[in-house]
Parts: sequence; C-alpha cells; structure tokens
Amino acid sequence: MNGLRAAIRKNLDRHMRRLKPDVLMMQEVRALPEQLVPKWGRPRRWKAEWQPAEKLGYSGVATFSRTEHERLGVGMDGPDPQGRVLRTRTRGVQIVNIYLPSGSAKPEAQTRKEVFMDRFLPWSSHLASLEEPVLLGGDLNIAHTANDIHNPTANKKNSGFLPHEREWFTTLLDSGWTDVIRREFPDQKGPYSWWSNRGRARELNRGWRIDYILANRAAAALITSASIDRKGGLEVSDHAPVIVELDV
Repeated sequence: MNGLRAAIRKNLDRHMRRLKPDVLMMQEVRALPEQLVPKWGRPRRWKAEWQPAEKLGYSGVATFSRTEHERLGVGMDGPDPQGRVLRTRTRGVQIVNIYLPSGSAKPEAQTRKEVFMDRFLPWSSHLASLEEPVLLGGDLNIAHTANDIHNPTANKKNSGFLPHEREWFTTLLDSGWTDVIRREFPDQKGPYSWWSNRGRARELNRGWRIDYILANRAAAALITSASIDRKGGLEVSDHAPVIVELDV
C-alpha cells in the first residue's frame, strides 16, 4: 500500500469496488486501525486482522476477508515487532501475508533483509509441504528472473536483483511453491507490479515484479486464473495488486 491512509486518499475504495476481492492482503499498511476512517479501521463488511509494526508509521500487514476466518498466528514462530507476517485461514485455504524487508536504503538494511531471508526459507518450506491449500502472498522485494525486471543489466548490483537473492528465490520455489503469475505468463517480460517514482517509469511500464502469490501443491490445483492489475498501481500506490482466483 505504501501507507494505507495515503492509499485511501488516492481512491482505494473505487478500486476495491472494481476488483471486488473476497480476500485482501495488504502490506506496508503503516497505520493502526484507530488511525483510519471507520470504513477501514472498523469495517462492517469485512473480517479484518491486523499485524502492525511496533514502530508507528512503519511496515505492518493486514488481511481482510468477506467470510469468516481463523487467525492462525503472526511472525515466523516468534515475535514480529516489524509487522511482517500474518497467517489466517478462510474457506479451507491458509493465507500467509508477507512483507519481506527491503534492502535498498543502506547496507544495514540489506543485512537485516538477509537475516529475515535466512529464517524465512526453512519456515516457509514447512508451509509448502502441508497437505492443506496454502497461499503465500505479498511484497517479497526480489525480482526473480531477468523477465521480472525491465532493465536487468543496469540493476544486477542493486538490492532486489542481486545474484544471491535470485538464487534464494529459486531455492524458495524449489521447496514446493508455484509462482502463479509466472505459470500464467511463462515467457514474457513482466507483468510488473512495482514502478519507481522517478522519471517516466510508470508511464513507460519500466517496472519490477516484486509482489507475488505463491501456492503450495494443494493450492496450485485450485487456481483458475492469475493476473496483475497495473491500473491500480498507477493511482493508489507504487505497487499494483496481484490477483488470483480459486475454485473453492
């Protein structure tokens, strides 16, 4: 969201009416429920779960669903002070909402990102092995392949496209996850999910694909379509929503 309060001011409601999601996973919420207008802070038509960061105005994830759901936990089997992991279950599908740290700000941020990645790999591998359907979705802050970034050559030394990050992502998928967008669009450049605010990146569609929905084997069998709604990324946020439909 790059800030839910800002997204609301930028016509988020209009895009929600257009997309009509049954489940909505938001990352980088950067707000507490009580800081939002009642429609979002105390929604009547949604069942809402929040995992805010302890630091006000920072990070945070939230999952909304239109049907009853169960809150399963937060964090990776431990504290989650930055508000990066939230697990719920609705209609027999476990929903794992993830906001993986960015490492682009400074070297210390990249170090924190890699510590998170080291913990995340074995933890998520267990989820991939479950017999129940599991969807893992969110901002993973890594473009996996050259097709997931507009200019791979110029960015090969930048956080989010470093060789060892891309190798890590391959290992993540090999542990049992299906990248449902890449399954739908196997050979093309993009579709991208994030654009820099610099230059004319959005206008010219010079983006990165760093937002994903991954499915374990049971969930992958239920998915009927997958797409990225670029229109939303041009107005509400610098990210665009990743959308999957399931037959449940």
